[in-house]
Amino acid sequence: MNFPDKITNICCIGAGYVGGPTMAVIAQKCPGIKVTVVDINAQRIADWNDEDLDKLPIYEPGLKEVVQEARGRNLFFSTEVDKAIDEAQMVFISVNTPTKTYGVGKGMAADLKYVELCARNIAKVATSDKIVVEKSTLPVRTAESIKTILDAEGKSVHFKVLSNPEFLAEGTAIDDLHNADRVLIGGDQDKDGLNAIQCLVDVYAHWLPKERILTTNVWSSELSKLTANAFLAQRVSSINAISALCEQTGANVDEIAKAIGADSRIGSKFLKASVGFGGSCFQKDILNLVYIARSYGLEEVADYWEQVIKLNDYQKRRFAEKIVKTLFNTVNGKKIAILGWAFKKDTNDTRESAAIYVADYLLNEQAELVVYDPKVKAEQVYADLDYLNTRSEEDNKQLVTVVNDPYKAMNDSHAVCILTEWDEFKSYAWEQVYKDMKKPACVFDGRNIIEEDKLKSIGFSTFNLGRK
Repeated sequence: MNFPDKITNICCIGAGYVGGPTMAVIAQKCPGIKVTVVDINAQRIADWNDEDLDKLPIYEPGLKEVVQEARGRNLFFSTEVDKAIDEAQMVFISVNTPTKTYGVGKGMAADLKYVELCARNIAKVATSDKIVVEKSTLPVRTAESIKTILDAEGKSVHFKVLSNPEFLAEGTAIDDLHNADRVLIGGDQDKDGLNAIQCLVDVYAHWLPKERILTTNVWSSELSKLTANAFLAQRVSSINAISALCEQTGANVDEIAKAIGADSRIGSKFLKASVGFGGSCFQKDILNLVYIARSYGLEEVADYWEQVIKLNDYQKRRFAEKIVKTLFNTVNGKKIAILGWAFKKDTNDTRESAAIYVADYLLNEQAELVVYDPKVKAEQVYADLDYLNTRSEEDNKQLVTVVNDPYKAMNDSHAVCILTEWDEFKSYAWEQVYKDMKKPACVFDGRNIIEEDKLKSIGFSTFNLGRK
């Protein structure tokens, strides 16, 4: 195969939460490599090219500074997909792989429609040998399918497929890219495969120590991504299960987390009790793992991992039920303020956010919700609720108001629900909030970020997860 000794031109298909930041950092750290990010969504590309960096389609601390440094120098955003693919030596596939909503594997398997379309398009337009890199989270053995599609065109063009899963945490993605714990690259172990792996190793070696760049066979790389997210989600569900027990016994879940986190065999990360995990990866990847296990007849393995999802759903439902019970078993017509809609702080990503499901439960009880999030736009809030298809679009807009002022959201409300751990919530004038709320004024802290004793001293009735 005719691969260059040095990569000088990269194309990334997909300008979303993974493709955009990842390519921006590669361009920043590798000024000698032309990096072109392409997407068929013209508005998204226009936003990436907007002179006002505050209008980037993705909010991520540090991202706009990286884009400002590299954009126009060697970082480009374009809708000319075919041209960028043909010119590139290395093509990243970074498109959405949602959970299937139809057919075999519905609700569990990954929908590879967009990945397959990318592979077919690469095969169609390529006129020179390419290294194709899976960046999207994909089921094990997807690389094999991509390779089959690429080779099926029958051209004289050759392809090598690598797996390079992302391990980014939204809210810290730029730091995760700059100072990655590890980069994982999987590929065929033949001569051409090892050469392709080395080409990608050399890209990351521009800024990361070689010992942090791990190479494996392609199947191990693909499964490592699913396994990593499953293990992290398992920790969240485990501490959330304990939080329910704490509320019944009088134990304090934060004290328990601190105690067990001090054990070097366990560690302290991902032991923060909360209303539940969200985001684009945890639930999707675990369901994918469940589907794969079931497809191989490993029912006990599938049941084990599926319980992590069930516990997460239970935590969200339990939190919403506590709100209704505390408000005298009815929230019909009551104004409830929702603080935070993103699935975590420092991102505008709302995919699988706990806020969506808590809100949906309260709306089923005919509550009137007023939502505030510092980075999520109103149209996204309504789109998230409409996607659930629980009620009509008109009903959602009648029962839900999205505001840009948190004090407006809380004014004259019966309760405040904190569903994202934004730092700004800690510094609000809670004395004034209390005066302006209906009494008894309730705060349901789904992230345990506000000092409980402070709120109680003001006069609030409070609920914190994992505390009696």
